[in-house]
Amino acid sequence: GFRHYVVNSREFNSSKLNDIEYTESYYYNKLEYIRFSSSVGKYVGYTEHGIKNAERWNNGPEVTSRRAEKERYCFRNVGNDVEAALTKS
Repeated sequence: GFRHYVVNSREFNSSKLNDIEYTESYYYNKLEYIRFSSSVGKYVGYTEHGIKNAERWNNGPEVTSRRAEKERYCFRNVGNDVEAALTKS
């Protein structure tokens, strides 16, 4: 069978919004074909199919909603992540 999945992640080294990077990667059969990165601010395609989708998504409402995810998803949870990391160390 075929496998399609999406991975959302956030990376940070401080609690400042500028230091947080949000990424959303799309995979098909373990091959990443498109990614949104908040540091780039748009979708980037890595395969022929991914490049076509990136062009379409960057010109539509999808890119606007992804840009807002950094604040909604990352910034609201950074305090929880920092607390969890400090209690483990």
